[in-house]
Amino acid sequence: MENLNALIDGFGAILTPGNLLIALIGVTIGTAVGMLPGLGTAMAIALLLPITYGMEPTQAFIMFGGIFYGGMYGGSTTAILLNTPGQSSSVVTVLEGYKMARNGRGGQALATAAIGSFVAGTIATVALVFVTPITVQFAIGLGAPEYFAIMMLALIATASVLGSSRIRGFASLLFGLVIGTIGIDAVTGQQRLTYGVPELANGIDIVVVAVGAFAVGEALWTAARRRNGKDEIVPVGRVWMGRSDWRRSWGPWLRGSALGFPFGAVPAGGAEVPTFLSYVTERRLSKHKDEFGNGAIEGVAGPEAANNASAAGTLVPMLALGLPCNATAAVMLAAFQTYGIQPGPLLFEKESALVWTLIAGLFVGNAMLLVLNMPLIPMWVKLLRIPKPYLFAGILFFASMGAYATSGQAFELYILLALGLAGLAMRRFGIPMLPMIVGVILGPMAERQARMSLQLSGGDLSGLIGGPVAWTVYAVVAVIALWPLVSLARRRAMKGREAVAA
Repeated sequence: MENLNALIDGFGAILTPGNLLIALIGVTIGTAVGMLPGLGTAMAIALLLPITYGMEPTQAFIMFGGIFYGGMYGGSTTAILLNTPGQSSSVVTVLEGYKMARNGRGGQALATAAIGSFVAGTIATVALVFVTPITVQFAIGLGAPEYFAIMMLALIATASVLGSSRIRGFASLLFGLVIGTIGIDAVTGQQRLTYGVPELANGIDIVVVAVGAFAVGEALWTAARRRNGKDEIVPVGRVWMGRSDWRRSWGPWLRGSALGFPFGAVPAGGAEVPTFLSYVTERRLSKHKDEFGNGAIEGVAGPEAANNASAAGTLVPMLALGLPCNATAAVMLAAFQTYGIQPGPLLFEKESALVWTLIAGLFVGNAMLLVLNMPLIPMWVKLLRIPKPYLFAGILFFASMGAYATSGQAFELYILLALGLAGLAMRRFGIPMLPMIVGVILGPMAERQARMSLQLSGGDLSGLIGGPVAWTVYAVVAVIALWPLVSLARRRAMKGREAVAA
């Protein structure tokens, strides 16, 4: 009841003309950014970070939450109409959504994606209301060794799961840890990796890192591989669903919601895995198996629901533990830090009004998105006709202005360009971006927890082990780290048995 009362107070705060307008701006920007291939919600929030410095923290996070949910909505439109997912989490939607559009059922595909996103977003946000406080109660009893172990799990899981290989994932993580080390050591007062450059003494601002990696790097990469000619946009038609479409969609919506939320709440879970699992599940359960591969509506409804449910799931560890599970959550965590707010167990105690207003804003933004998406999709599609050179030029302009605004020094622009080129190179060689961002944010935090643990134990390394929670987490870390060796040993043993049998 206490949580429900706090949520009601949050609705009281969000249902004011000013906050409703900010929520509307957020979901509108999020939908637009999600629809434009090559962009992303992480980049949009990173670009807006400097602009929101003059806003109240509550209003800024209402906008960021709207952008987060809106981006998930918008990504399905390009997947269905252009055969190009606007977000990586919309990749599975392409399989059936584009086929439906080519068969003249683009309106039905867009409708089931929009309504499924609303249903899943609502269910997952309700789960967020009840799961997050429980996670907070668990986290309050943790000490420095346990936090260090959990952060190590987040770092290693993120680097291991993402990317085409673990080597690339750990390379990205190491790069982020190095960036996070730059500056003055808070304990010893010694400068680290500054090489005599006074502007680096305070470290590299996380806003500059986020803007450089996501905005500049993504713009350069998308522009570099932009093919000549125009994309073929399939006509939308009337956005509606018939009785048969409703009957075939409600089950996938619920199953997708059940799959997406828990995957979003685990480190490096993301939306890609549950959307794929949802597609496989619906293909097995469907009574219309012959339509899969030719435009089955279940193949759009389930993955889109899983996609949006995972978005709410990623907010659980970010708010309760201060751990980002995807790129957008990492940038939102950086936004909290720029306001001097540290997400974690004490966030619900120190910033209760902000948190519950943010969660209430997610409910409101989710409803706004349904209203925006259903009748206005034909208008949104016109965004896809914006000339890409103008779009990229605008991104680079706002990225430069945002980086300069962090300190008012031209040196930040050099750092921005260097990070943008690094982001371009990482995309060129298939190195994932999220481990780098997570390393920049969690690296210094993990270092601080490790030092606290060692201080409590008088410098004894056993102080890092902690209690049962830390032991369990380290066991999971060991499984993640050693699993490739176990798999390799099993494959060799199987080959050996096959050779003997032959």
